[in-house]
Amino acid sequence: MSRLRFCADDRFNQKDTATGKAAVKHSKKYQSSDSNKDEATRIARGTQRPGQTKEQTKLIAQGIQKGIEQYKKQQNARARELDKKLKKANHKVTQSDEPEIQVQERIVHKHHWLPWVLLVLTWLCVAAYWYVY
Repeated sequence: MSRLRFCADDRFNQKDTATGKAAVKHSKKYQSSDSNKDEATRIARGTQRPGQTKEQTKLIAQGIQKGIEQYKKQQNARARELDKKLKKANHKVTQSDEPEIQVQERIVHKHHWLPWVLLVLTWLCVAAYWYVY
């Protein structure tokens, strides 16, 4: 029977001490990287308050690191979904054997007569006012 050594975050990093192999529940691409740890530590130290212990700062850094990892997971999932949609769209375009019909839209600007009539009436009223007075 093999013994398991539990780390600080034992849910994700479980190692079999007999074989030395990792019994990781998640894939390697979701494990924390040094850059995430450094960035989380830098942010935690930047927001550190007077009288805050190192342990508290370390816990805050771990929370920030998990937030960064979760954000990256979400962004990767969104990117995968977008790639799937783009592939489907490209696949549909390439499969359609129908000849595309070019539709040209003519934009017709219809000029309204009311503003022009009001403009002319205004100028006539101004001219009449100057003529009378």
